[in-house]
Amino acid sequence: MKLATLKTGADDVVAVVSPETDRYWPVSDLLGQPVDTMIDLIRIYDDVKTRLVPSGEGERLSDVTFAPPIVPSRNVMCVGKNYHAHAHEFTKSGFDSSAKDASDAIPTAPIIFTKAPETVIANGEDILYPTGLSDSIDYEAELGVVMGKSGRGISKADALDHVFGYLIINDMTARDLQSKHKQWFIGKSLDTFCPISSYIVTADEVKVDDLHLQCWVNGELRQDSNTSDLIFDVPTLIETLSGGLTLQPGDMIATGTPAGVGIGFDPPKYLARGDEIAIEISGLGRLANKVA
Repeated sequence: MKLATLKTGADDVVAVVSPETDRYWPVSDLLGQPVDTMIDLIRIYDDVKTRLVPSGEGERLSDVTFAPPIVPSRNVMCVGKNYHAHAHEFTKSGFDSSAKDASDAIPTAPIIFTKAPETVIANGEDILYPTGLSDSIDYEAELGVVMGKSGRGISKADALDHVFGYLIINDMTARDLQSKHKQWFIGKSLDTFCPISSYIVTADEVKVDDLHLQCWVNGELRQDSNTSDLIFDVPTLIETLSGGLTLQPGDMIATGTPAGVGIGFDPPKYLARGDEIAIEISGLGRLANKVA
């Protein structure tokens, strides 16, 4: 099932969507009860999912605008250096404060940082160029995980049972700020620096360990990989994050990016105004945003 948040006028509407047929069905209408936000739906999803069956013709998607399907209530949890080839390219780039040298490129435990919720923007919305603050902005195509059930001390064996669904994330980064501040929060958390795709695909429709991920900049293929190359898979990340922290419904995890980011080139290929970053992950649709 594909679920989105749509701008239909004064209010946002949580809806079941069918991009293939250009139709949507408001969740509140299907359930006969108000559902104001995606997090509200996630909290009751297990009890109502069998009732989320589109009926009738629905409304035309082309008549409305996609908002971000979800804006988490706390920071987006992110994973650094989580694809084998990218771990090596990042260490070679000179921006990696987490490794001593090339022999230390592959982490032995997940590297975790966060992005502020205010970074989240919709598919098609402009990424704001940080004039006067950074001139080294970069893209990172990533699989995003949306948590469905709360939990602390979640085991790898049970981890996927806590997932609501998946989406696409562009983990935008100001590389010069990332290097200057050593900790990554500032370089990752500029306004508009977390575009996410138009809808969440529920977990029952996604084979998370075998997803093809691609990223283009102005039509040039830059990243081309598969989630099978993750160093730490999704269950491991959930087990790690929940070890001492209670994960909540609607929490979002960015699982890391594969090789091919701008700093992986010599010289680096940083983004400029007017550039378009487009990302596709098999079964999850397409995320495309321009730098303005």
